[in-house]
Amino acid sequence: MPVQPPSSTPAHAAEAGEAGPAFAPLYQQIKGLITRELQAGTWKPAEAIPSELELAARYKVSQGTVRKAIDELAAENLLVRRQGKGTFVATHAEQHIQYRFLRLMPDDGSDQRLARRLLDCRRARAPADVARALEIKSGDAVVQLRRLLLMPDKSAAPAAERPVVLDEIWLPGALFKGLTAERLADYKGPMYGMFETEFGVRMIRAEEKIRALAADAADAELLAVPAGAPLLSVERLSFTYGDKPVELRRGLYNTSGHFYRNELN
Repeated sequence: MPVQPPSSTPAHAAEAGEAGPAFAPLYQQIKGLITRELQAGTWKPAEAIPSELELAARYKVSQGTVRKAIDELAAENLLVRRQGKGTFVATHAEQHIQYRFLRLMPDDGSDQRLARRLLDCRRARAPADVARALEIKSGDAVVQLRRLLLMPDKSAAPAAERPVVLDEIWLPGALFKGLTAERLADYKGPMYGMFETEFGVRMIRAEEKIRALAADAADAELLAVPAGAPLLSVERLSFTYGDKPVELRRGLYNTSGHFYRNELN
């Protein structure tokens, strides 16, 4: 059932909900209220939200104020506008969203889909550095994944797949109870799509640290490169609503035939 509209003014409601200070622009206060309803699961991924007119009546503001709030949420990939259909909660099953955290592109600029090969999935105790990043206690339960991402190797005959990314992923065990290698193998969509549909955890933003390093013997073997080959190390911390960290990912990228692409704005 939808959450009942606040009985107070938007400014008062935003302040009471800690969405922002009372002097925040009105559309930012409405944006905060909509975000809180997304976080609470009032509208599920891929589900339509109420119209701008309905939301304007709900929050007792103008339609233009609601539109500006929705515009920002759409720019942040939390909502998706569909011409003639309405506005929907974004999902990682969306084609333009599911790859937005993956920045590795082939040198020829082609749109290549990655294959996945799971190497390991196990429950473990969080090392101190992982616990610190995920804001849990050292020794708390975590799920550790290791996998390869592979791209088609057009130079091979017959066609083969070449490993380009080696990922080590750490997830809070309390949020991902029941995540197993079998469930990962059975799920055909993007992994973040599985996280949101089966575990109710949505990744909405990420921070990254990037550096260059030389491949050690074990990593070189998995990525099919010589020991000592240059790799791009990408450490990513992904957050859900409320800036709560929910994934630590350490990836090694073979950029001999690819580049790391980012957009700055």
